[in-house]
Amino acid sequence: MAGLCLLAASCSKESVNEVVNGQTDVTVVPVKVHVDDFAISLEDEPRGDTRAAEDVTNYSGINGITLAFYKGDGSEAYKSEQQQGNPGFGEFSLSLPMGSYTMVVVAYKTAEGSPFVLTSPTVAAYTGERAYETFATTQAVNITSTNALDLSATLNRVVSRLVVESSDGRTANVANVRMTLSAGGKSFNPTTGEATVNTGLVNTVNISAKEGSTSTSSTYLFLLTDEQKMNVTIEALDAEGNALFSKTVNDVPFKRNRMTKLIGNIYTNNALSGGFQIETTWLTDHVGTF
Repeated sequence: MAGLCLLAASCSKESVNEVVNGQTDVTVVPVKVHVDDFAISLEDEPRGDTRAAEDVTNYSGINGITLAFYKGDGSEAYKSEQQQGNPGFGEFSLSLPMGSYTMVVVAYKTAEGSPFVLTSPTVAAYTGERAYETFATTQAVNITSTNALDLSATLNRVVSRLVVESSDGRTANVANVRMTLSAGGKSFNPTTGEATVNTGLVNTVNISAKEGSTSTSSTYLFLLTDEQKMNVTIEALDAEGNALFSKTVNDVPFKRNRMTKLIGNIYTNNALSGGFQIETTWLTDHVGTF
């Protein structure tokens, strides 16, 4: 299981008095949160990669980390966002009053037009065009003294991934592939990893493959349950957005932390009579035909 390890320790055993969320003369405890090695399990990937551990600063699957602490009433006590490449990525220093909190840590990838927003321990979302690789965890934290505080946690992958791979070569008249999924969504509950909506999503991606070469397109989504079946419609579009080919695959199986792959012809005229194979990785494989 892919994950992130965190270690939190107080800067000192002495408390300090400062302004925290508008409160003055509140006894607070200095805390450091360190995002440690990023363990990646890729033993089921087609490339044959094996289980490995990477420093979080070297893992290209994410480019941001958000750390937040929430009070018992749900109000935000602290939140900080970091972007990969900046000095100190994965290192957080903060001060919190004594009390009980829910710590939320989310590691994610964003791109232009697809920002990520953490709202609470139960609500987080990609608010733009699409979702990307995402890891998350929540943990109860009780600060009862000014002594050094050590915390450890593991961030698990909470997304599922669809990959559409052509078995035929790209034709010159196809510019994009559109993938329409009938369930799941782009928002999720960091505590459970479950989608907060089940309305589906649409993702259109450019085809970078050269004419005559096979292509690979992918999209990420959050599932309402750990395992979920849904219909997937694949369309090859021209530069004006007209559908040159369309195929719906019913009851495609998805699982959190698993990649589901659809393989078939999407450029040639015999695509309507051709077949797709369903291949899933990340966890155990599932292969199906239709």
